[in-house]
Amino acid sequence: MTAKHIRFDWAIKKLLRNKANYVVLEGFLSELLYQDITIKTLLESESNQQTQEDKSNRVDIIAETANSELILIEVQNNAQLDYFHRMLYGVSNLITEYLEKGQEYGEIRKVYSVNIVYFNLGKGDDYIYRLTSDFIGMNTGDTLELTKAQEKKFNIEKVADIFPEYYLLKVRNFKGTAQTTLQEWIYFLRNSEIKEEFGAKGMVQAKETLRVNNLSDKERKAYDRYMDNKSYEASILSTQEFEAQWQIEQIEEAQMRGREEGREEGREEGREEGREEGREEGREEGREEGREEGREEGREEGKRGLLLRQLERRFPEVASELSAIIGGLNSHDLESLGDAMWDFRTSDDLLNWLPENS
Repeated sequence: MTAKHIRFDWAIKKLLRNKANYVVLEGFLSELLYQDITIKTLLESESNQQTQEDKSNRVDIIAETANSELILIEVQNNAQLDYFHRMLYGVSNLITEYLEKGQEYGEIRKVYSVNIVYFNLGKGDDYIYRLTSDFIGMNTGDTLELTKAQEKKFNIEKVADIFPEYYLLKVRNFKGTAQTTLQEWIYFLRNSEIKEEFGAKGMVQAKETLRVNNLSDKERKAYDRYMDNKSYEASILSTQEFEAQWQIEQIEEAQMRGREEGREEGREEGREEGREEGREEGREEGREEGREEGREEGREEGKRGLLLRQLERRFPEVASELSAIIGGLNSHDLESLGDAMWDFRTSDDLLNWLPENS
């Protein structure tokens, strides 16, 4: 049986800040950045101070490497529309915070921003995105390079080495098995599982350090509560995404039906020009009523199906009974059950509630 491992965001909060466990972070970063990373220390920054609400939603950590570069690692759980902007803000803060007043600009440190997100950010199917900076000639298409003096003074090879690099890991886009060492880390980030055959840098140490069974009783209870909260948040997010998509689909379907009805009626109108005025009024009223009825029926069926799936996942022991029961509820009963379901502890609570409230 495969051992259970701790989620990476929890590990950052509780375990990986320990110097003895730096090797785990070093392994992950070395695989991602394709260079050997040695962490000198972990830093506290004003840019990574969090509100109470933030603490349940995101986790971040700042690492200083042996060559004084800065790596900001952030794990974001819930959707945030302006998350790209916050990536920029976090890096900008970090750059200015670690440049002393009076220091020359050449002392600005290289910053890597590593963002691990568990929601659908932007439109794209890959699971790792990288943003780097190059100056490209608008007329010649050439890449602007450093002079020899700049290379020697700043000990860098190209202009892009000065500017921040951003890495975005959309871990839910990763499907299937791990074929490379970097994919082993992505697989772990997505599934919180480290297979015995995994051999990426830092993975051997992570395999032991991040075992759930290694937690103390107190840590285990805290971790279980954390995971329960993550499950609840994921359920709420899934519900919101489903309802939003359902409404979009219903509107699009209604628009398609309206266009088809309009085309058919237009052909009929051409054949019956003599009764145009009266029929036009009747058609318009009928179309509007039909669209409204269709939207309302569609929304109710969508809620019914979503509620049924949620109850079947929570109380699989009575799943066979639920379809007929839920199918008989009206719109008001569905709303009431949707509000009450979060208070049910057992399937008996559900079965007792139904005859009393429907």
